[in-house]
Amino acid sequence: MSALPLSGIKILDLTRVLAGPLSAQMLGDLGAEVIKIERPGTGDDARAFGPPYLTDPEGKANNNNSFYLCANRNKKSVTVNIAKPEGQAIIRELARDADVFMENYKVGDLKRYGLDYETIKAINPRIIYCSVTGFGQTGPYAPRAGYDAILQAMGGLMSVTGHIDGEPGEGPMKVGPSIVDYMTGMNTSIGLLSALYHRDVNGGQGQHIDVCLFDTVIASLSHWLQIYLVNGKTPPRRGTWGNGGMPAGVFRCTDGELMLVVGNDGQFQRTCAVLGQPELANDKRFIKNNDRVVHGKEIMAIFAGLFLTKPVAYWLDKLEEAGVPSGPINNFEQVFSDPHVQSRGMRVKVDHPFDPDLSLIRNALTFSETPIETYRAPPLLGEHTQEVLGGKLGYDAGKIEELKQQGII
Repeated sequence: MSALPLSGIKILDLTRVLAGPLSAQMLGDLGAEVIKIERPGTGDDARAFGPPYLTDPEGKANNNNSFYLCANRNKKSVTVNIAKPEGQAIIRELARDADVFMENYKVGDLKRYGLDYETIKAINPRIIYCSVTGFGQTGPYAPRAGYDAILQAMGGLMSVTGHIDGEPGEGPMKVGPSIVDYMTGMNTSIGLLSALYHRDVNGGQGQHIDVCLFDTVIASLSHWLQIYLVNGKTPPRRGTWGNGGMPAGVFRCTDGELMLVVGNDGQFQRTCAVLGQPELANDKRFIKNNDRVVHGKEIMAIFAGLFLTKPVAYWLDKLEEAGVPSGPINNFEQVFSDPHVQSRGMRVKVDHPFDPDLSLIRNALTFSETPIETYRAPPLLGEHTQEVLGGKLGYDAGKIEELKQQGII
């Protein structure tokens, strides 16, 4: 097997919670060595974000919860108190031969500790230093803390998410998972990979990367936001309606619901035939997709009545035969029971000290020549402190014990 794509890349990860840790995890999956720096005693803030927690074999309370577990595999955990000069010195020592320095502190915070970009750059001119924040390194909001839900609101995502106006429950709605954090993690990874390529292939230098949740959520609105930029009007909330082809949305059947997206005129004609109403395809209100968008409420209402006559499985089978995109509304249990999901191996198993068969979600990338086959469990707090300080910095057992007694590690 070939070496993983990022083998040999060393990452010093001072990020916490979700966006930054997700990015560092992605890079760790790809073969980078990721040293995660955590506060002694408490660790990453995510460790305190509530249950469920893994069960300690000895029955003790612990800090290995699902929020932390989702974003920290393939890393080494080292506890360092960066509020103390001795802790700051350890970070600077580790940064000397690192390729990447990641942090998500409030703007300016790390300058107080001598861990800002200019200081680290003076130690290691080739360093790629990445700052992940809510609002970026510049602008009037730069000093603010930013969490996913706040950015969903401020960035416009919530304004176009939720039930259609006039329907029960109308009003802005947050997307369920922390989607802005996840997208910011992906942007962070793209930025770091690009900077590494620029430095190592194009003969460039190290640099400072500024990634923030606010920029990410605005950019993610894509074609929705482009509508506003074209005509000055904010698109209305569409509930479960699709964003292109019509009709598209959730339809109730006799025993549940399905999601349908009719992407073009040919699919519309075939869907009408499946529903036993082929003449609808010739109705002047619905002949072309633009017509169906204009008359969206009418065609959605007609389809709603037709789908109510049969169960979900019946319609899904018929739509599949007709080549019309549709799918069930799966809960998480159904997702992992799906034979396609199982064939893709989206659930991976790792050996964790508290659970030798712990399930995690695999990296979504699949490579033909450098497959990601090794997943190491998210580390216990400080699990690798002695290994890293002894092996990389040459600290002997006496010095490590002294640092422990002083509360530095």
